[in-house]
Amino acid sequence: MNIRVVAGDTPKSSRQINVVLRNPEPVSLSEAEPQINGKTVPAQGPFADIMKELDQMVGLENVKELVYEIYALLQIGQFRTEAGLAASQQVYHMVFKGNPGTGKTTVARIIAKLFHAMGLLQKGHLVEVERADLVGEYIGHTALKTRELIKKAMGGILFIDEAYSLARGGEKDFGKEAIDTIVKAMEDYKNQFVLILAGYSEEMDFFLATNPGLPSRFPIMIDFPDYAIDQLVQIAEGMVKERDYTLIPASLMKLRQLLAAEKMNDTVAFSNARFVRNLMEKSVRYQAVRLLGQYANSSPGRQELMTIKPEDMRVDKKSF
Repeated sequence: MNIRVVAGDTPKSSRQINVVLRNPEPVSLSEAEPQINGKTVPAQGPFADIMKELDQMVGLENVKELVYEIYALLQIGQFRTEAGLAASQQVYHMVFKGNPGTGKTTVARIIAKLFHAMGLLQKGHLVEVERADLVGEYIGHTALKTRELIKKAMGGILFIDEAYSLARGGEKDFGKEAIDTIVKAMEDYKNQFVLILAGYSEEMDFFLATNPGLPSRFPIMIDFPDYAIDQLVQIAEGMVKERDYTLIPASLMKLRQLLAAEKMNDTVAFSNARFVRNLMEKSVRYQAVRLLGQYANSSPGRQELMTIKPEDMRVDKKSF
């Protein structure tokens, strides 16, 4: 939970930015002239490092475009200030909508780093919470817990996962107290922290509709759709490569079959990259058991130690 971001006041007449992620192929950044979506960014410095980190993520082209727009706005704002011109104040509270494993938390961390690097957040850390962290057991307890977490997020981002759960209990539920406390903090500490609400798309739409004042406070709303199978395979290959493992062609075929079956059987809440990570970690354990049985009286070779075979790839529902 360590990252960076910004906040501000949103006029009720401000226009919301709605971004739909289509998860196309990632953009490559060269060492000499890094780019994002065809636009050149500084070759050195914190922003270049942030762009390289974002570029390593599969897909998310519209998020990359949005990050570049924010960078451009902040940079031009600095130029305007130096020229004695008024620099417009922007609000960066956000809503991330999508299934688990689509990159919401990772993107929040990267955006936080950007805002810190551009001087908009004093600390640039990420405080990730959920309903249980905010809602207390008796009247007044919720407001106290929520204020403490907001205080902890000052200078950074408060990231509330499954934010819609705060509105599930109705008017008498303590979740409403948490919402009211958060809304008040957005007014009292306008430019001292950024709030990002995240959760399933339909549930988040319902949550925003429960409080007429909420939608206008979040000028940036981003939809994170499920990854395509090709992208999930790319994610899996990147995960195993980092650990010095490889997926042979037969393993890649098995992976595609497992992904297709999982997406078909769990269309509502497919966990995307999270499913892939769990599957790869499980495969590494199965590979270790297989090798230990095969080489009881000797040591496996380097290639054997690296290779994940189809029989190592199994879906154990209890582990997912």
